[in-house]
Amino acid sequence: MASLVRRAARLCFLLPRPPSEGAGRARGVRALRRTPLRVLPPRTQAQEAAPQTPPRAAPRKKSPARQRPAPAKEPPMQVEARYERAWPGDKRLSKVVTIAKSRAFREKHGKILLEGQRLITDALTVGAIPQMLFFSAVEHLRELPAAKLKRASLIKVRFDEIKTWSDVITPQGVIGIFSRPDHSKMTYPTVQQRHRLPLSLICDNIRDPGNLGTILRSAAGAGCERVLLVKGCVDVWEPKVLRAGMGAHFHLPIISNLDWEEVPNYLPPDTRMHMADVTMEPSPRAQEEPAVRVKDSWPYERKSQHSDTESDEEEDAGAGPLEIQLYSELWVEEPMALVIGGETHGVSGAAKQLASSTGGRRLVIPAVPGVESLNAAMAASILLFEAKRQLQQGVDTGSHVEPKGRHLPGRVA
Repeated sequence: MASLVRRAARLCFLLPRPPSEGAGRARGVRALRRTPLRVLPPRTQAQEAAPQTPPRAAPRKKSPARQRPAPAKEPPMQVEARYERAWPGDKRLSKVVTIAKSRAFREKHGKILLEGQRLITDALTVGAIPQMLFFSAVEHLRELPAAKLKRASLIKVRFDEIKTWSDVITPQGVIGIFSRPDHSKMTYPTVQQRHRLPLSLICDNIRDPGNLGTILRSAAGAGCERVLLVKGCVDVWEPKVLRAGMGAHFHLPIISNLDWEEVPNYLPPDTRMHMADVTMEPSPRAQEEPAVRVKDSWPYERKSQHSDTESDEEEDAGAGPLEIQLYSELWVEEPMALVIGGETHGVSGAAKQLASSTGGRRLVIPAVPGVESLNAAMAASILLFEAKRQLQQGVDTGSHVEPKGRHLPGRVA
């Protein structure tokens, strides 16, 4: 019995005890934290196997901090102009058509109509005062200087309505009503003032709007000092004249609706006035035949069918004879004025009298027989640029007669 007890005790001692929860968890944690043993090589082998690190460089001296360039200032954003939308049946829209078609309304109320981005920009540049501006898209408004539109009423309308008002094929979508410009209050471009010539242009009986606009454009291109319009010419602010002028109205002073008695007041002293004329160049065959007087085809000498012949003869009676000269010969003197007559009525008797009193000449532009005469715009362009050529040639070579009056500054050949 004793032997059985000893044997049982021996077996119980050999059986493993069930581990407690805390002991098993602690053993597991200790097992995870254990690191494997590393076998280190001898020191000599470790020194040979170790990579050689380069020696440290001497510390660099701190360079002074570079000054970064200041960022460029962005241009200030243009302030968005305030505008209003037109309501159906807005009466202000009808004024556009009235101003465009009625010269009496324009002269009575002192207003003009400008259409297109270029004309409106040129007018604002020289100091014209806008009153109302109709536009179809905000982009058109942003292209204009907002600072000069503060006092104007900005009205947004539909493009279809602008297309109805406009008489051009492709409207630009912007129409402005301005106060009638006063030449004495305008600030004209500096380039135009620097290249001005001592040359004035006088328009007499110019009735065609396209011709008058083209004449003004040629006068601005040649560098005329001023343009005078005598009573009887078409309104210089008519929309067709403005379109043909291509902005010339805002490049040089234009004085309109003058009497011939007032013309000398707007000219420098001792101004010599010349008149345009045209003749037919005789052909060799015509020289062999007996001389036959050919009627002058130049409209400046043509009498109007509706005018009284006796009254014209009375006007011409006071005018002395004018010396005839080819336009290509030397005739330029400082200061001077050039008279351009219209196609229908031609040069008036008052113009001939004034030209005769100043010692002016008839400048002949020869034309081939049988060909229609040059119109007023083309004749004016030829004479204006011929005057510019002679003035520039005289300054470059000094071959011309000593000029009268002031010096011509800043001329480009």
